[in-house]
Amino acid sequence: MLRRILMAAALAVLALPAGAVTIGDDGLHKPAWLQDTFKDLREDLADAKAAGKHLMVIVEQSGCIYCTKMHEEVFVDPAIEKLLTEDFYVVQMNLFGSVEITDLDGTALPESEMAARWGVMFTPTMLFLPGEVPEVQPAAQAAIATVPGAFGKGTVEAMLVWVRDGTYENGEHFQKFLAARLAEDKAE
Repeated sequence: MLRRILMAAALAVLALPAGAVTIGDDGLHKPAWLQDTFKDLREDLADAKAAGKHLMVIVEQSGCIYCTKMHEEVFVDPAIEKLLTEDFYVVQMNLFGSVEITDLDGTALPESEMAARWGVMFTPTMLFLPGEVPEVQPAAQAAIATVPGAFGKGTVEAMLVWVRDGTYENGEHFQKFLAARLAEDKAE
């Protein structure tokens, strides 16, 4: 009997897609690099800075096929997963959630209302925040970049590198940075 149970469990694991990620009670993907916080972005920003990382807020929703694509095909890429683990402090937000989140300016709202405040309409949406933010700015206004939608591995990796390396600080537009990376890859 035990042997049958073990065999069934092994087959169930093998039936999962290679890039399968745990799904939480809220229906959202829960990769290992995701931070479990009190959803106070002021504290999250301080924790990210103390860890030498960049704060990234990812807004998702249960049943989102594009979120699933990102988690099962893009974020599991070894280079991207390494960047997310080593260089980013990632906080997840549910587009239609009711958990209270405190914005950088101290405004506290349920996730769904905060998403509306920030103008987030698509999932996934990634907000990348700088290390220093004036206390009067909400996250959407302070963001280095807001990336709505699902993108391929090359674009996501380039965005993570662009933020990690602070390339935006010298005024280089992300699209020019991406084009240069693509040209380098093509030349090799």
